[in-house]
Amino acid sequence: MKRVWVYGLAWGAATLLALILAVVTPNETNVMGRLPSLVANRLGHKQEPVSLPEGLPAGRTLALVAFRHNQNAELESWINGLQLRKDSSIAWVRMPVINDTGDPAHRSAVETRLLSRYPSESERASLLPVFTDRDAFVRATGVTGTDQAVVLVLDRNGEVLARAQGKFDPDKAQALLETLRSSAP
Repeated sequence: MKRVWVYGLAWGAATLLALILAVVTPNETNVMGRLPSLVANRLGHKQEPVSLPEGLPAGRTLALVAFRHNQNAELESWINGLQLRKDSSIAWVRMPVINDTGDPAHRSAVETRLLSRYPSESERASLLPVFTDRDAFVRATGVTGTDQAVVLVLDRNGEVLARAQGKFDPDKAQALLETLRSSAP
């Protein structure tokens, strides 16, 4: 006959294992990623600092993220495909992610190049460059790499609610728009 304490020990071990799995199992936020807390400079006419993610323009915002200059064509394909310049119902930002060297002169030079690349006030209004550790940004947001531009649906808590990579795709766009327009749970 087995001793009662063996059953108690087995039950306790099973309970402990269940608790450990409940804690270490990824939740949706961990799986999708999160925008790190940052301060960025909006490059509109005021050039005001914006605390991210709280300073995003809406409860759900479409962030068009580029890691390299040559990814601007991919972002433009999303801007044109979603008709973002014509549809004011979609809150969006163009978010170039630039490796921060810690040098204010470098940051100023990059901002000057961006201002010359986007001369109109309407283009600058949506421009929100982020100076940070690019690799840390990629890890935090759950992006697979920096080889392609990324489109993220973000909430003001910084949670990544949906993502797509590369050039505009109507099916991916539809999924992003559904997430963007759905109400928070």
